[in-house]
Amino acid sequence: MGLDYRKSMVIALMTYQDQAETHQGLLRPDSPSAARRQVLELAGPSLMEMALVTFVNMADMMMVGRLGPAAIAAVGLTNQPVFFAMASFIALNVGTTAVIARSIGAGEDDVANDAMRQSLMLVIVMGLVVSVLGFTFAGNILNFMGAEADVLPLGTGYMKIIAAGGVFMVVSMSLTAALRGAGDTVSPMKANMVANVTNVIGNYLLIYGKFGFPQLGVPGAALATTIARIIAFILLLRVAISGNSHLHLTGPFRLNRQLLGRIIRVGIPSAVEQVVLRAGQLTYVRIVAGFGTTVIAAHQIGMNIMNLSFMPGMAFAIAATTLVGQGLGAGMPDVAESWARETRRMGTFVSGCMALLFILFGKYIAMLYTSDPEVISRTATVLRILGFVQPAQSTQFILAGGLRGAGDTKWPLYSTAIGVWGFRVAVGYVLAVVMGLELVGAWMGMAIDQLARSAIIALRFRSGKWKLAKV
Repeated sequence: MGLDYRKSMVIALMTYQDQAETHQGLLRPDSPSAARRQVLELAGPSLMEMALVTFVNMADMMMVGRLGPAAIAAVGLTNQPVFFAMASFIALNVGTTAVIARSIGAGEDDVANDAMRQSLMLVIVMGLVVSVLGFTFAGNILNFMGAEADVLPLGTGYMKIIAAGGVFMVVSMSLTAALRGAGDTVSPMKANMVANVTNVIGNYLLIYGKFGFPQLGVPGAALATTIARIIAFILLLRVAISGNSHLHLTGPFRLNRQLLGRIIRVGIPSAVEQVVLRAGQLTYVRIVAGFGTTVIAAHQIGMNIMNLSFMPGMAFAIAATTLVGQGLGAGMPDVAESWARETRRMGTFVSGCMALLFILFGKYIAMLYTSDPEVISRTATVLRILGFVQPAQSTQFILAGGLRGAGDTKWPLYSTAIGVWGFRVAVGYVLAVVMGLELVGAWMGMAIDQLARSAIIALRFRSGKWKLAKV
């Protein structure tokens, strides 16, 4: 594949250079090395941002972990319904990024700016509703999740604080999606770097009561997270108001039904995908919860580290979404495909390196979270399973990102439905409960899920039908 791939990449890039003299979005590289630099210019800041976010989450969990398995379980069980609630916002952001990327690729900056305003108006209303519901029904939600008596009060307090700051988080997500669609991954990185450093410091001060601050324990972690999200919101809003080369938060905030319809139309399959995914994850967690607090603790540490493993794939997926969207917007589908392939190759290499860390050093990574020998042993086993699926996981993320940039959001939905419910939940239940493999069986189901989704997405990408998607 190597020589043919490089040859096709050069041809595609030369075509891009010949045909896009007036194009305002992407740079016009004239070699594979220049293409890689372009990918890294987009993926690099996102990778750094996600790395910091992930490491902050890990630090959060490590600090909470010192409070005992019940504290870990409380945060873990709370995060799952929070992620479920974010499904519609993530979907809306997919539509926002795709429409803005297409508009800028076509040189229609005014449409891109209006798309950002439409997204923000809808997100603010939805965010307020979700925040109120989460705060009001926190206890009921944790009961549904199967929280045990020692976990329920900790989880309820944590969820109420997180819900109170939810609207700031979802508006920040919308602004980030808009900026990334315009090819600006640096501003979100900077804003979130400041916010996440604040989060770590806040965790230390408020969980343990250092330097005269109250010792709040688990609620302290939630309060630090909420403060950090407010800071990210303020910084991103400043960027949007001051503007960049393509986006500027000016103009009337009036409903544009046609444009909002475009955003929602692209986002609806992603919304359904997220609901399917989060519902499956909730069911998956409930399966694991039946094995007791120690297993939940090991599972949650594993999921926390799994979020780290998502980092390369998601960062390069952002690059793929932007590059494919702008390439198609400029009327150059072959260039868009070349960008996606190059992005996949680079992301898979990074994920492969991460796989080795999980396989070889899983025990030592687990020891960063807890001193409980049983939790350490179970977590190390989970991480070895996680390591073996890294290349497939990265492929699934990156190529799905390319499909979303094209507006082809139905196939990521299909792959998620089949993978999560057909394998993670169904096969995981059989292996964990029926066959008695418990946590190992549940994670084997997760691994098969990732392999299945990767295969489905790769087949769809190779078909080339995504090039004809309408946005």
